[in-house]
Amino acid sequence: MRKSEVIAAESVACLNKALCHLKDIWEEIGIPEDQRLERTNVVKNHVKSLLDMMIAEEESLRKRLTASIEKCQNELSKLCLELQLPPFQEDRSSTMLQQEKDLRTRLEVMLKEKNQRTQALKAFTEQDQDLCDLLCFQPFSISADSVPSLEQLEKFRQHISSLTAEKERRRKVFVTLKKQIILCMDDLDQLPETSFEKDVVCEDEESFCLSKENLDSLKVLLHQLESRKAENERVCGSYREKIHELWERLQIPQEEREAISEHMTLSKKRNMEALQAEVKRLEELKLKSIQNVTEAIRNEIAVFWDKCFYSTDQRQAFGFFLLSDDFSEELLSLHDAEKVQLKQYYEDHKDLFEGVHKWEESWRLFLELEEKAKDPTRFTNRGGNLLKEEKQRADLVKGLPKLEKKLKAEIEQWEHEQNREFQVNGQKFMQFVTDQWETYRLEKEREKQDINSLAFPQLNATSSTGTSNSTIRSVFGGTVCHSPILRPPISASKQGNVKTPDHGKPPHQGLLECNKENICHLTGGVAGMTKVQASPLRNFSINSVAGTYSEFQVNSSSSSPSVTHSLVKESKSLN
Repeated sequence: MRKSEVIAAESVACLNKALCHLKDIWEEIGIPEDQRLERTNVVKNHVKSLLDMMIAEEESLRKRLTASIEKCQNELSKLCLELQLPPFQEDRSSTMLQQEKDLRTRLEVMLKEKNQRTQALKAFTEQDQDLCDLLCFQPFSISADSVPSLEQLEKFRQHISSLTAEKERRRKVFVTLKKQIILCMDDLDQLPETSFEKDVVCEDEESFCLSKENLDSLKVLLHQLESRKAENERVCGSYREKIHELWERLQIPQEEREAISEHMTLSKKRNMEALQAEVKRLEELKLKSIQNVTEAIRNEIAVFWDKCFYSTDQRQAFGFFLLSDDFSEELLSLHDAEKVQLKQYYEDHKDLFEGVHKWEESWRLFLELEEKAKDPTRFTNRGGNLLKEEKQRADLVKGLPKLEKKLKAEIEQWEHEQNREFQVNGQKFMQFVTDQWETYRLEKEREKQDINSLAFPQLNATSSTGTSNSTIRSVFGGTVCHSPILRPPISASKQGNVKTPDHGKPPHQGLLECNKENICHLTGGVAGMTKVQASPLRNFSINSVAGTYSEFQVNSSSSSPSVTHSLVKESKSLN
């Protein structure tokens, strides 16, 4: 039995005891029955009134609980729909008080969550609005009147993060562009003119709208400023080039040049104005000395003609103006235009022209070494120049074909691109090279024939004075013809010891080692050594040179006229 039931039973017993006690008192007093009935009704009514009041209060409590439960249920259902949550499952087995408490607790939690979501939505919306205003984006699509779901809030948060990152990226771009724009304006001595330029340069960076259109406009503005700067630099560069040119032509003294030295590096507005004024001043001076300037340009034109390998016909196209002595501004302009055209033509094909010049220099050096080889005094050299010249000549013999092959490929490519022939002095370059080698070969053939013709009369003269057949055979024998190193004639070995110029003593062995390059011109054996006069011509041994090298090798592999001539002279001296 519950305690409340025990207490209720005790209350009934207490009421019965109280009534019995009243009954005893009334009997002892002698209260009549009618009064007893009246008094008992008063007790009953009083107890009943008290109980009715208590029952009414408890009934009211039950109604309040029922109403609260119903209200919480309704609000929970509404919140579940707003928060997009599943319906709340009640515990039907619990009492009304527990049920009302559970519903009220759950309602408080859900109201708190709704408030949090609403506050988060409000904060995100404010951030989104600020970022969208700054970046000129459309606001995030979400209803401000409804409670957002957790998924919607997460997407909104990611959207805010994305906009924040984009803002930082654009901010960096803006700051970089702003710095470049300010530098360009400073270089141009230019102040912000338009409202947009003032917003960029003067306003706070945080207040500048970072829209794509504004950033594009910044890039356009920077490009315009850089174009102006580049144009100023180009103009200043042309002014400086013109100034240098006029300085040299007019022989301007150094102190006058230093007067504008500060303007010869920077390209700001004031620098350009100073350079322009200097050009104007020099042009006025040039007009006063136009003849000297024209003649100076003529010299430059001649230099570029040589650099570009112009033929006589090409030079004659401008020759009329070179002969004119009517010096005027118009004539000077024609000379200037011709020089500019030649300079541009040379610069466009500079690598090719330099390659041709390199071949010409190599060819000139090769011919110089060939001429030195004919000098008989070179064999008396004790400084090692003979070996150096031979090594240099051998390098040229190997290097010229490689250079010609490289130039041939470059010229073919040039002719294919230009759709015209590449000429040197009015002739195709490779034909020019072939002609040079052919001329060289014919010259060598002529020299060899001249030497052979000279050798035979000398041999006939030697034979008529009693030269033995054995000596002649030693000159023309296979041993001499097949070796570039001279051997002592047979007659020399029969004469015994030959006195040397230094009182009959043979040369010191150390001196011979120090002059190895000339040792081939010392004749004599162990018995004695006699110095032979150096041959006036050299022994050629070119192996291979493009086209005509093989022919030259065949010709040079025969008996050397220089060796033959030297041996003939030696034979005559011995006899």
